[in-house]
Amino acid sequence: MMVVASNCQSALVVAIIMNRHLFYSACRASSSEVHLKFFCSSCFIAANMHVVMVPWVAFGHMIPQLQLAVALAESGIHVSFISTPKNIQRLPKLSPTVTPLIDLVALPLPAVPGLPEGCEATLDLPFEKFKYLKDAYALLKQPLKRFLESASPDCMFVDLSVDWAAETAVECGLRLFGFTMFTSATSVFFGPPEYLTGEGQKKFRPSSESMTAPPEWVTFPSMVAYREFEARGAHPGYYGEDSSGSSVARRIATTLSACEAVTIRSCREFEGEYLNIYQKLLKKPVIPVGLLPPEKSHENTDQEWKKIFNWLDDQKPKSVVFVGFGSECKLTKDQVHEIAYGLELSELPFLWALRKPNWAVEDDDALPAGFRHRTSGRGVVSIGWAPQKEILAHPSIGGSLFHSGWGSVIETLQFGHTLIVLPFIIDQGLNARLLVEKGMAVEVSRREDGTFSRDDIAKSLRLAMVMEEGEKLRVRAREAAAIFGDRKLHQSYIDELVKYLKGGVAKEI
Repeated sequence: MMVVASNCQSALVVAIIMNRHLFYSACRASSSEVHLKFFCSSCFIAANMHVVMVPWVAFGHMIPQLQLAVALAESGIHVSFISTPKNIQRLPKLSPTVTPLIDLVALPLPAVPGLPEGCEATLDLPFEKFKYLKDAYALLKQPLKRFLESASPDCMFVDLSVDWAAETAVECGLRLFGFTMFTSATSVFFGPPEYLTGEGQKKFRPSSESMTAPPEWVTFPSMVAYREFEARGAHPGYYGEDSSGSSVARRIATTLSACEAVTIRSCREFEGEYLNIYQKLLKKPVIPVGLLPPEKSHENTDQEWKKIFNWLDDQKPKSVVFVGFGSECKLTKDQVHEIAYGLELSELPFLWALRKPNWAVEDDDALPAGFRHRTSGRGVVSIGWAPQKEILAHPSIGGSLFHSGWGSVIETLQFGHTLIVLPFIIDQGLNARLLVEKGMAVEVSRREDGTFSRDDIAKSLRLAMVMEEGEKLRVRAREAAAIFGDRKLHQSYIDELVKYLKGGVAKEI
């Protein structure tokens, strides 16, 4: 565990708690900041390697990197996980077995014009204000450098988009590893650093239209590409310059060029063909770290959720569709209502975890009039936080209608549930095509402008869940569970990574 204290003097304290020695050391980082580290003496020798992790400030990035931190700590590696105070407070609670080896390092986020106070993650902001968050986060370069100079770690894992942290690692002489929580299919689609900027980008990705077909360096049949309506937003979002004069593509290119190797949340058993191409493109080691399947949660202490789980207990096995689009997808009123009407038309039992939209004054304003009454008994809508991991683990759940974010794909397929995908942002469209390509999902049909109808929702749900034509899909989902839920398999990838960190030799893909 690590905390950041302000306005403290350097100190050294040795305490004895429950007959176990805790070593408390403080190293001054600046005149107003002191980092306090606690090490369990039984782990002091095991933590012979110190790794620092710097994720981007979106929970879809922080959580996978924290899961990697936990996996490394379980292998005896000391990890310092960098983020901001509010984000660290919102991270999942760590197991007591790994807390002695994981320091959560809180670096206060500087104030910048345009960034509302207390907003420290993309979750807290509308998309148009993300640029202010990027500007503020980049100002942590010097605090990070002071921490690295005082902590003297062995290496650093950096989210590919956090180029300033990659530059800091190089300046401090550290071994640098890029980390991406996207699929290797997505990484291959965008290509190596020389294709992300300059003449390479002009040649291969000059316009949004160039993102609507698989790139020429994919040497086998592939469906992984954006639809036209997706590409119109993806191209300027990825290659367009922001207020700092940089772009997402340029930041990723910087990290890819600087790192010793790229670590990726993937496995050979699922997308070995894309991993192979990615390593050839980068001309450096690409190290899959496995899928980092999450542990089952036990957080449903809320009385409302106890009632919902009682309702689930009464449903037939594999009969209920779980619907959830997370917190990063800001759905419009029309989108929410069409999903609702589609669920109603499908006549299937469902459990919908719906985040209250900012356009709804009261909870029930988010749903069509009379929807709860018409679907009473057959469906449940819970507005607000949901224990998603525990829901997906319930035997009554048989399928999931969701955005096809990679983390949610992993959570869902480890239980062999059928996937009904409705992508909205960033990599979700590419994930949807990859899953359809592999026969593991049905994608909701959409019009050229990206809109969809209640009939599209209902048709996709029934195909995936009950129609005879969807049986092959359900079989593929059950087969996928043997890969996605195999913790021994994914631990073997962590073992390979640890060997590489200690010996510098990567296993061939």
